[in-house]
Amino acid sequence: MRVALILGVLLILAVNGAAVAPATEPFRPYLTDATLALSVLVLIGLLLPARQKPPPLKPQAEPARATPPAPAAAGADSKIVNFLAMLQERGRLIDFLMDNINPYNDAQVSAAARVVHAGCKSVLQEHFSIHPLRTEDEGSTVQVPVGYAPDEYRLVGKIAGQAPFSGVLVHRGWKTDMVTLPQLLPSAPGQLPTIAPAEVEVK
Repeated sequence: MRVALILGVLLILAVNGAAVAPATEPFRPYLTDATLALSVLVLIGLLLPARQKPPPLKPQAEPARATPPAPAAAGADSKIVNFLAMLQERGRLIDFLMDNINPYNDAQVSAAARVVHAGCKSVLQEHFSIHPLRTEDEGSTVQVPVGYAPDEYRLVGKIAGQAPFSGVLVHRGWKTDMVTLPQLLPSAPGQLPTIAPAEVEVK
């Protein structure tokens, strides 16, 4: 708008200058009308309110982010630790695996392994329904059917083409149809349950 007003004033000055020049005598009536029209336009421009710039947009404040809670022990992790605790309680599995068995002779290791075997087997039988995937004897020839579940078979050797496959059963595999783990006792927030408590004999 300011530029238009400045141009209008300059045109008025030019017209007025031309009006007083002798060479413009035949056009003086028209120049007077032009001066009047330009004056009216400039007056209208002055009277019109200046176009205000829109106020700058205020940056929107980011919504307050909730402070993330302290990472709690995942339920699956807690169940795994609790299962290790049962194997430790019944079969001393953690003691056996974490101990250095090199100083012991084979007879001592064998005796300890029997305790671990019996205890851990009782835990598995109590909380799982475990059975072999294949009932054939290991070493026999078996057929892997079309559409077999990938997690139920591990194919080794020379594999070509599509199922069915024929091969020697190296391992029967294991599967469970039932899992009944006990309910977990609540532990401290963000902390996994203890596998085995420290035992202290107070004297």
